[in-house]
Order: sequence, then structure tokens, then C-alpha cells
Amino acid sequence: MRSEKVMGLALPRGRKVLCELCLGPATLRCGGCGVTYYCDVNHQSADWVSVHEKICQLLIPLRTALPFYTSEEERRHGQEQTISREKFLAGLTQSIAQKFLSEGKHEDAIPSALHSLKFNISVYGSCSVELVPAFIILAEASLGLGHLAQAEEYLSQAQWIVLKKSHGNNAIQSKLHRNLGLLYAAKGNYEDSLYHLANDIFFACSAFGTNHIAASGGYFHMANVFFRQNRMDIADSLYAEVANIWYTHFSHMIDIQFQALMAPAEIDMLAEEMEPTEEVLDEGQRAEASQMLNAILEMREQGPRPQPAKVVKVLHTLALLHYLSQNVSKAHELTQTILEMNKQLPKQTPFAEESFQRLIKLIKSKERPFYSK
Repeated sequence: MRSEKVMGLALPRGRKVLCELCLGPATLRCGGCGVTYYCDVNHQSADWVSVHEKICQLLIPLRTALPFYTSEEERRHGQEQTISREKFLAGLTQSIAQKFLSEGKHEDAIPSALHSLKFNISVYGSCSVELVPAFIILAEASLGLGHLAQAEEYLSQAQWIVLKKSHGNNAIQSKLHRNLGLLYAAKGNYEDSLYHLANDIFFACSAFGTNHIAASGGYFHMANVFFRQNRMDIADSLYAEVANIWYTHFSHMIDIQFQALMAPAEIDMLAEEMEPTEEVLDEGQRAEASQMLNAILEMREQGPRPQPAKVVKVLHTLALLHYLSQNVSKAHELTQTILEMNKQLPKQTPFAEESFQRLIKLIKSKERPFYSK
């Protein structure tokens, strides 16, 4: 709950300022920083919940009158400090917006993304490629809320910036095309949707390598389009590709942990020398993997044709995900389900027995500490 300190204060008469969110005429200002204005309490509350609580005091030095500089060196140092603060806030607000998106909180993501956009414009200008991630987040949040016209406007601005840059970032291009694909799918324009999702996969593979987890979203959303078109064979093969991508990624991470379990002394001796590995799942990746794999599992289980082997593969991948997310009890539960289902599979059905046994051993190892303290 907000304290009285940050409740909205009425503006002095004659003061013309704009709302932080909608750029309409403001009637209130934040009582905490005194430099942020809103058209009404609803927009103040939305901004507070999204991001303002975290950056309230950080805005004061950026939005108060600059001191009088006695030398050019002081003036230059002051400008560098301002730019440094704005860059920090641009990154922080973008991270907060992305976190809200990964949690499915589309409405809360919008104020944070708008802040990121404004800070980036201040630092880099209105046509810089640094603006594109904020536009994409705003578009994705708008799509999640069903605001297609607003999403299209944000994506048009992002696309215009990317097209102006002859050497666009492949990762950014991937995200741009994915959201364009989702936009056209929501409009029922499946041909254009598939075109953009194919480009999403191409740029993701160009940026990160073939069949990297960054490409899984493109395959998944493309499968959804084919599913809507009742082209089930193609959709099924693409869903299988998504499951394979995540399974391969998680299996590699499990192998690393299993090796550490088998040789704890050596790992412990080298721990201080080892640099952090890149094989770590962040919140966004966990949320994305969970959403896709659970959706595929539901389709597999409810499909007209029984596909036990494919169901087992998805369950195995989800078990790996839960273990890596430190939800050991859920991972254990899924392994028990897999063991029961595996008894019913034909003998010739391929099953990743070694990977599965490694997972079971890791789950059991959690019952005791790896190392003596």
C-alpha cells in the first residue's frame, strides 16, 4: 500500500504539465518525488504498481533544474551523469516490463515500457534502434490485452526503425517478426502470419544458432497457425520440434549437474576458478518453456489419436524444466507418471532411458547435501 507521502498532490494553479502515461493535461503530481504528473488517480496508480514505486526517488535529479556550472568541465560532467542515469533507468524499466510480460501481466508491463521508451529517446534520439525493444514490449502487451490497433502502431514504428538500419540486429528482428506474426494471426491473416513467423525462426537461428531455444517460439506459434487451419500433420511436426528443442537444451543442463554430482570434490576445488556458465534459465525462459510445453501436452492428451510416446516426451521435458526451476517435488511427481506410462509403451518405442535415469538420481540427491559443511 502506498504511504501518504506519495499520494497525488494537486498542482499549483496555472502550471501546465502532462500526464506521465497518456500525455494528457495533468491534474496531480506524485507526493514522493514531486516531479511526476498524472491526469488522474487511475494513471497514477497504474504507474505506481508498474514501476514508479521503484524509480520514484531516482527521477528527482533528472527532472529538477540543473545547478549553475562554473566551468565547461563541470557542465560536461553533469551531462555525463544525466546520460548515465537515463541509461540505467532505461535498462531497469525495460527489465521490469519484460518481467511483467513473462508473468502474463500485460497491463502492468505498459507503464514500465513507456518509461523505457522515453529514457531511450532522451539518450539516443527518436530514430535509434535502441527504441525497438520497448516498442516490441508495448506491442506484445497490447496484443495480450487484445488491443490490435495499438499493437500494430507500435510494431509499425519498430519496423520503420529496423528498416532504416541496413544492418539490423538479428535478435531484435526475430522478436519483431514474431510479434508481427502474432498480430496477423489475431487478425485471421494466416498467410502473412506464417511469413513473419518463418522470418522469426530465420533471424533467431542466425543470431543464436540452429534450433536454439530462441527459435522455439517461432515454431510454436507457427504450429498454432497450422492448427487453426486444421493442417494437423504440419502442426504436429512443429509441436514435436518445439519439444525437441527444449528437451535438448534441458538435457544438456542436466548433464552438467549430473557430472557435478558424480565428481563433487573436483568441482568444489575448481569452483572459485570457474566462471558463471551461460546455461542458466532466466524467469522469461522458464515462463516461455512452461507455457509452450503445457499447451503442447494438453493438445497431445486431448487429441483424437492417442500419442503416448509423444506425451511421455513432453512430460519428460517438463520434468527436466521443473527440476531446473528447483521444483523438485513436481519433477518427482512427473517422473512417477512417466514410469507408469512407459510400462504401456511398445518395447520398440524409443525412450531416453539414460537421460531419465540421470534426472531420477539428481532428484534423489536432493534428499541429502552434496557437500559436507
